[in-house]
Amino acid sequence: MKELASLARLDGMAQAELCARGEVSADELLDACLARIDALNPLLRAVVTVAREQPRPASPGPFSGVPFLVKDATPWPGLRWSLGSRLFAANIAQQQTPYGRRLEESGLVCVGKSAMSEFGLLGSTETLLEGATHNPWDLASSPTGSSGGSAVAVAAGLVPLAHANDGGGSIRNPASACGLFGFKPSRGRTVPASFASSDFGDMTSDHCISRSVRDSALFLSITEDRSSGTPVGFVREPIARKLRIATWTRTMLDAEPEPPVRRAYDEAVALLTALGHQVEPIVPPPFDGPALSDAFFLVAGAAIAGVVEMMDQTRDVPVQSDELEPFTWALVETFLARGPDALPYSRAVFAQAVHAYHEATRGYDVVLTPTLATEPWRIGHLSPVLGREELLRRTGRAVGYTPIHNIAGCPGMSVPLHFPEKGLPIGIHFAAAPGADALLLGLAYQLEEARPWKDRWSPYSIPALF
Repeated sequence: MKELASLARLDGMAQAELCARGEVSADELLDACLARIDALNPLLRAVVTVAREQPRPASPGPFSGVPFLVKDATPWPGLRWSLGSRLFAANIAQQQTPYGRRLEESGLVCVGKSAMSEFGLLGSTETLLEGATHNPWDLASSPTGSSGGSAVAVAAGLVPLAHANDGGGSIRNPASACGLFGFKPSRGRTVPASFASSDFGDMTSDHCISRSVRDSALFLSITEDRSSGTPVGFVREPIARKLRIATWTRTMLDAEPEPPVRRAYDEAVALLTALGHQVEPIVPPPFDGPALSDAFFLVAGAAIAGVVEMMDQTRDVPVQSDELEPFTWALVETFLARGPDALPYSRAVFAQAVHAYHEATRGYDVVLTPTLATEPWRIGHLSPVLGREELLRRTGRAVGYTPIHNIAGCPGMSVPLHFPEKGLPIGIHFAAAPGADALLLGLAYQLEEARPWKDRWSPYSIPALF
């Protein structure tokens, strides 16, 4: 078990380097990873499908031999693709995506699928299909969501990095709650990771959750669409210039963060100032918070209504009430009740919010806020069986910073800068203009050097327990 823990402490690039030097084989990396999953996943419930028979020999590439997980939102040939829903509990993916092919070509070895909320709709990874995923920093707490399984698996040392995606904070929020680095690329930065398209899907970016900035930067260089705009390539170095950083703490619903979050934010401002950056508090954009929340969940409801319609047309029996969670049905019903103007209305609300955001941040390199307005919540706080209005209220209170960057197509990242003596990690959020992914990654390297986090392990992790 000691050897198990020693490999678990390494990020993906370090594991690939061991493999390239012949100090460990790809098979040994895979076997050690499966042993780690067997040891802790029954407690944490981060991995919903284990690919014991499925992994193929690793391709030669920068991540050759490195095991990783794919979020169950994304298909992987031969593995169940449920999207966290009972509706697709028996669905097996057949076709590889362009995104998946890039990952295979890099040498990554898929060892399974990670848990998510149903269709990625809720910010807590607990479903009626799979049950609750537990935060390894505190088993009674949620890792948030929707990419909670990926974050837990990395935080616990089961895998060095895990695929995730983000439609409103679903990479960045779990990264914050689990003390990890979570980067969301600009809209259109990467090759397609799915086969379907919708307004909600167009806001969603695929990437990974990692322990190190370099793993995330390499992952982006592997998956980026090199035919669209100027490629980022593999960003390897800290930023070399001083930045002008705009900042505010008010959420989109015009509330202040909880005191522990405010303390973490104040520490981050002090760190950035010490590093020579110019941090300027500004008046936050004049969002119409309730309208923005309404539009966001109407767009989500439209996407799921499309799924229900597709399933109704392709099988003899319509989708049954017990095949979707109550919250999911509520979003579909709300969207349908609003009639044909629902999507045009939502798009208009989004356009106004994006204009307000860009006007408020014009002339700045980076925007700084907390990642979440609250500390990570207890399991059950965002249970999908609660009423729609209560879930929207609780979500709006906590997730008050990240969705605008999906709507505007900006890159964003949660950086694990605050680890209190008591309580869970608290991430700090940074965003930049669409296309400025390299700028953010350069800042992330600088912050990682200034406040290293790679050796901060949760109590329920392989390195802490073995």
